[in-house]
Amino acid sequence: MTDPTGTGRRIVRSNGIDLAITEAGEGPTVVLCHGFPELAYSWRHQLPALAAAGYHAVAVDMRGYGDSSAPDAVEAYDIVNLTDDLTGLLDALGEDRAVFVGHDWGAIVVWNLALLAPGRVRAVAGLSVPFIPRGSLPPTQLMRALSGERFFYILYFQAEGPADRELARDPRTAMARILWTVSGDAPREALRRLPREGTGYLDVLSDPPALPSWLSAADLEVYVAAFERTGFTGALRYYRNMDRNWELTEHLAGAKVTQPALFVAGERDAVLRMTPPQVMDGWLDDLRATVLIPAAGHWVQQERPGDVNRALVAFLGGLSFD
Repeated sequence: MTDPTGTGRRIVRSNGIDLAITEAGEGPTVVLCHGFPELAYSWRHQLPALAAAGYHAVAVDMRGYGDSSAPDAVEAYDIVNLTDDLTGLLDALGEDRAVFVGHDWGAIVVWNLALLAPGRVRAVAGLSVPFIPRGSLPPTQLMRALSGERFFYILYFQAEGPADRELARDPRTAMARILWTVSGDAPREALRRLPREGTGYLDVLSDPPALPSWLSAADLEVYVAAFERTGFTGALRYYRNMDRNWELTEHLAGAKVTQPALFVAGERDAVLRMTPPQVMDGWLDDLRATVLIPAAGHWVQQERPGDVNRALVAFLGGLSFD
């Protein structure tokens, strides 16, 4: 296996599946978990920076993505399997604990890992998606009530088939639209508000006038090649487990994150309009910092890698690794 970042790439066995990891450096382990629809490659700027700061940085192709296994069952992508993948990864690396950093869906996974396997999580950092305490109703029920007759992508993603086919039809167009529309480069109106009926995911997104400065043609090609090979079904099945995850985590109602924590997001991230950082108030016992990066959008570690790297290294520098 080769990796476009030039760092080490290998397959490890974890939780009954293969996970592809890209790694760099030596020292305390920091595991980097990407979101939708990304890859370990999304952390290409963080791997060398964390290695240079004295850490063993490990970026994962999450299950269903890239070179990692993509099980066939929808329920194989529930939060128990996703977090067990990460504890299994620690076992494969010979580590008792690590710092976990997640972006987007990766953030959801690492926040839950901090609750489900607290002894394996030295500290946790969420990018773009804050810690969201378990609600009183299934998530899709709340989303239907809030979105009404307007299109909402998570609800569209629930059914097997339509979104899978739409995105796989032209992965290059899909990835270009996704990466640009919710970036800090795009105007707010690039993300369209449309009625639910007759709308697809790509309908609410816009074509970029040009690739943004933070995304080269070679970068885009890495994503396109991966999703041309795998399709998007594994990635979409994360969303299809949201209600199942709610059922599986009933015992976590009222649970707080006790480990040292960090939250980083772009000030222009549309996610913050749905779930602002204030949703974490009272739920993190040791929140070290909330860092909002000006002009950045959803793909914060790719859009503003220097700012994100400084925030991560400062956070790690305040931890005890004895």
